[in-house]
Amino acid sequence: MDVIQQIAKELAVKPQQVSAAVNLLDEGATVPFIARYRKEVTGGLDDTQLRTLHERLGYLRELNDRRTVILKSIAEQGKLSPDLQAAIEGAETKTLLEDLYLPFKPKRRTKAQIAREAGLEPLADALLADRSLIPEYIAQTFINAALGVTDAKEALEGARQIIMERISEDAALLAELRERLWQKGVMHSAVVAGKELEAAKFKDYFDYSEAIHKIPSHRALALFRGRNEDLLNISLKPALDDQAEHQLCESVVAQRLSIKDTRKPAEQWLAETARLAWKIKLFTRIDLDLKTRLREAAELEAIRVFASNLRDLLLAAPAGPKATMGLDPGIRTGVKVAIVDATGKLLVTDTIYPHQPRNQWDASIASLAKLIQHYQVDLVSIGNGTGSRETDQLVADVLQQHKDLVFTKIVVSEAGASVYSASELAAKEFPDLDVSLRGAVSIARRLQDPLAELVKIDPKSIGVGQYQHDVNQTQLARSLDSVVEDCVNAVGVDVNTASVALLKQVSGLSASVSENIVAFRDQNGSFTNRKQLKKVPRLGEKAYEQAVGFLRIMDGDNPLDASAVHPEAYPVVEAIIGATGKSIRDLLGQSSFLRGLNAANFTNEHFGLPTVSDILQELEKPGRDPRPEFKSAQFKAGIEKITDLEPGMVLEGVVTNVANFGAFVDIGVHQDGLIHISHLADTFIKDPRDAVKTGEMVKVTVLEVDVARKRIALSMKSSPELGEKAAYKPAQPTNSKANNVPKAAKPQAVVQGTMADALSRAFKK
Repeated sequence: MDVIQQIAKELAVKPQQVSAAVNLLDEGATVPFIARYRKEVTGGLDDTQLRTLHERLGYLRELNDRRTVILKSIAEQGKLSPDLQAAIEGAETKTLLEDLYLPFKPKRRTKAQIAREAGLEPLADALLADRSLIPEYIAQTFINAALGVTDAKEALEGARQIIMERISEDAALLAELRERLWQKGVMHSAVVAGKELEAAKFKDYFDYSEAIHKIPSHRALALFRGRNEDLLNISLKPALDDQAEHQLCESVVAQRLSIKDTRKPAEQWLAETARLAWKIKLFTRIDLDLKTRLREAAELEAIRVFASNLRDLLLAAPAGPKATMGLDPGIRTGVKVAIVDATGKLLVTDTIYPHQPRNQWDASIASLAKLIQHYQVDLVSIGNGTGSRETDQLVADVLQQHKDLVFTKIVVSEAGASVYSASELAAKEFPDLDVSLRGAVSIARRLQDPLAELVKIDPKSIGVGQYQHDVNQTQLARSLDSVVEDCVNAVGVDVNTASVALLKQVSGLSASVSENIVAFRDQNGSFTNRKQLKKVPRLGEKAYEQAVGFLRIMDGDNPLDASAVHPEAYPVVEAIIGATGKSIRDLLGQSSFLRGLNAANFTNEHFGLPTVSDILQELEKPGRDPRPEFKSAQFKAGIEKITDLEPGMVLEGVVTNVANFGAFVDIGVHQDGLIHISHLADTFIKDPRDAVKTGEMVKVTVLEVDVARKRIALSMKSSPELGEKAAYKPAQPTNSKANNVPKAAKPQAVVQGTMADALSRAFKK
């Protein structure tokens, strides 16, 4: 298979574009670098296309490697016909390739192989060739006690095993039946007998059926988790009318054996062989294949959702370089306090005990006010964990009692803060600081710059995925790492303030080189120009080329060093300066003037129109941050518990997670509410991400509150219906018993357990 042609076809681009991108990738270029600085070479492939290209390149190369091994194996057996070779060379998936290889794949000693060794293959061939033969009669001539065939019955059974194995290894038949069952098959689940109480969280699946190709990813993953925990039995049925579909599939197998007139003795025997081949061989294999297909598709979708949510979270608006107090709420253990300056440097820590059992409310207010005043705090960042609303009220009282203080309080997600606190990175950063206080530092910094702080945490610990521990961990890590890399490079990094954790996400920089950059900076002071980076140990020419465009030097020798213009393109800027007669400082930020320039006038053999256009845009807003303007949601005063909610209330909240069935929103009552997809917009939408993103501030209406089960239904519609009329009625599984809503895990910043599916059909009365 021609990999270049195949990828070009899939991406609907020219083969030359794919070939150019593949060459760059093979030379060590990264996706962010190629997308940003090699547009002329690839014909303008963007980062999304390049990521897909990179993934498919790996898959198709593995496919070709496997193809080579298979062709060699069959050729060594002397069984590689021209037709078979053409079929293998044309196989576009690993599944089809393995189907074709199945008859030739070295395998354990099967019943069919034993029958062949007993000399029964001629009997199988004879019955297939002449349907008028009487099986019991012809089988008599194959009795051979020395080979283990003592009677005609054993001879016929051996012949049947040979034919059944041939049928089960027929690639075309497998493909036809596999697709038939994918379209018509029904997945059924039932609780394991005697485990009803233990499996309560899977109650929705105690008696559940749904067309296999329609099962959404979160339900599929819930089914497989229930099976893996030995709480659910799951099975595939060929169709709702199980028996009729089995018979139809048997007839497909019979047609493959050219059975037309079962009045003939051999055809009667072959019809039974076809039935057994379907039941014992084919259906068993296809059942496993389709469950694997469902699981893999569900995992890919779950990984896509996680990656999308992570991207939104990382690219959330930064509050900016302001002195910030971080509060890590706690009830019994106290509220941990940390203050960082505008650059994120830790200034002071403390612990206050405003809540039970100490109840030092007034003393805590005094302590916070003193710290805020002394360190001129602009922002107070409050973690959204246990005790968050109580701590938020404490800070509100600080504002109320100390009107001379001017600061803004904001509740932020503290997901992953505890993971960071106990990490090796945090220990290196704050070796003398208690673990419990490191979380407060992280909470403060993630308000200043979410991206710079969250890159220190394993993406899987940030908590914006569903069933993240059930999916392929290698695929998940690769996908999330790509998201982090793309986000960091899209924003750019201040090389004079960035941590090692942030620098190592920059295109071309390894962890060791990032450590060397920080060490060089600590020893020699701040970088004043990009050329100095070449003096960093082990930062070679290739790494410099890949990284330098994404590294920013603020207030340095050259204003362009603070921009996304790559040093290799500085001559283009010099040409613009020469043509306009303006200095670089006069050009920067002059939007109306720059938009009046014709980019085509500054192209040359090295830099085409895409690059020159990018340069002019960068000069308009040098070092522009693609992230949105910072805004904060204000939780409504007096609404602190789920019991405070009433249908019809209009509240502000923060989207904490987006799933395929809707979005979860923190409205400040310690229990996220769910906006079902049907209530995300006034018009129909297929994907919740078309309406909201993780971290977005939204205004919602409370539809319904179920205090007993801690369920909150919300709406973003302009005129939502309230109460019982608002109960969600999405498409249901084929078995009505599946409508029961299972008891689910608490849906805060992370979707866990089987609650994702439960909440997608929440609030049934």
